[in-house]
Formats: sequence, structure tokens, C-alpha cells
Amino acid sequence: MPRSIWSGAISFGLVNVPVKVYSAVSPKTVRFHQLNEKTGNRISQKRVDSGTGDEVTYDDLVKGFELTKDRYVIVTPDELSSIQPEKSRTIDIEDFVDIEDIDPVYYDHPYWLAPDKGAGKAYALLVKAMRESGKVAIARVVLRSKEYLVAVRPAGEGDALMMETMVFHDEVVPADDIDELTAAAEAPAGEREVKMAMQLIESLTSGFEPERYRDEYREKVLELIERKAEGHEIAVQPEAPQPTKVPDLMAALEASLAAVKDRPAATEDAPAAQKKAAAAKKPAPKKPPAKKPASSKS
Repeated sequence: MPRSIWSGAISFGLVNVPVKVYSAVSPKTVRFHQLNEKTGNRISQKRVDSGTGDEVTYDDLVKGFELTKDRYVIVTPDELSSIQPEKSRTIDIEDFVDIEDIDPVYYDHPYWLAPDKGAGKAYALLVKAMRESGKVAIARVVLRSKEYLVAVRPAGEGDALMMETMVFHDEVVPADDIDELTAAAEAPAGEREVKMAMQLIESLTSGFEPERYRDEYREKVLELIERKAEGHEIAVQPEAPQPTKVPDLMAALEASLAAVKDRPAATEDAPAAQKKAAAAKKPAPKKPPAKKPASSKS
């Protein structure tokens, strides 16, 4: 059972909705430890003075911000505490905006917001009002002594709210800073190419089913670990070939469309596919027994 990491209230105007915060994702990354190959023992990290080579105790560590090479400004924990955001138990909504106005690049980490005791009615009212208005709330909240900008929105088709931490505007790298993106904008595609690309997209379009997509690399890593633990030898795979450049864009589009037409239909929407599968499983209707011909009397 997931445990809440924060409890407080959503605040907008004079309305407070008590909520609990739960992380909405659980990363499944395979983690490795560093070992000494000769002994098999784990490696311990030590803090060492770069000038003297002596080990430094935790009590002697301070925070320093580098101004120039080998020149730092020392900042003490008390000085940082003096400017920390005031601890608060509220998610303070500052604005409501249209959901399509937020570029997904601003979203960082998702959390579920669950109603606290006695807040079910106010919570349901807020979900319904936000869903029908098509709005997202932009708010601020203090989590673990740090203030975050967050977006609060109805999640999917259900009756739940999701809170996503956001990056600030000056943390987003503008597309204009990427030379290749600027060059791509100066080489527009022709109408015929666009039309064929749209046909290819349409032929590959299906409903989004998250369960269809798996972390295949993680599965292979776990399988490799299991096989090595059982004593199997692992064959090293040859390096994957580098992708070749496409000399003729139109030829590549035509070949892609032909390949899609030849493959089995796997892009149907889920309900239609389920209906076809159910129809295929139904037994064929039984034919009525054939009538026996009347026997002729001799």
C-alpha cells in the first residue's frame, strides 16, 4: 500500500480542500553496486581533500559556490535556513489556465492528490468544476523544505486530481539554441511529401494502450542477471550497425507505406479488436439435423 509523502490542503480563494500527496510513479531502474573485481567486496566512497589527500570528516564539510577556478563563496546552513521558504501545509493556487496552453516540457514529476478525511465532497466538487471548465491550476507548494511550482489537473477520465511539479521558464532550453533545429526550419518539405507522411502516420495510428509498451532493456538486464546467477555463459552481442542516411525521402515514404499495407492489421482500436476476437471464439451455429427421406412402401 503506497504511503503519503505530504498532507495539507488545496487553497483557492477562501476554499480549502484537505488532501494527501502520493507519488504517482515507481521507477523500476536496475541498480548496480561497484565492487572490487579481485575480492568481490563493495567499494566505499571517501571524501578526500584534493590538495592534501587527507580524508575529511563529515563535520568539517561546508557548502561552497564556485565563482572562478579555485575561488568559492562559503555558505553556512544557518544562512540557507534564513532564506528557506516558510513551511506551509497548503497548495496555494495562483492561476487557472487552459490545459492546452501548457507545453509538456514544463512537467517534471507526477503525484496523486487524494482527499483527506471528510474532504470527499469538496474534492469531488473541485474535480468536476476543473474538468468541465477544461482548466489547470498553477500553484506553489513546499515539499521537503523546497518550494515547487506545480500544476493541478483532473487525471484521465477518472475522478482524481494529479499534481505535477514543473520546471521554471528559465530552465527550459529554447529550440533556437539548437543549431540543427534552426537549420531544419529552413528546409521545408514539399506538399507531396507531407501528404505521404500523413498517410503513413494515419496507417500507423491506434488508440494509446500503455500496457503494450514495456521496458525491454530492463527485462533483458534482469534476464541476464538471472542467467549469470545460474552459471550460464553470456555471449557478447556484436555492435549494432549505424543507421544509414536516407538518400531519397519519397522512396523511403513509399516503401514504408507498402510495408505497412503488407503487415497484419494490428492497429485497430481496442474495442473493435476485442469484438472481432470474441466473434472468432464463438462456435459456429449448429445446423439442424437433415430430414430423413420418407420410406417408400413396396
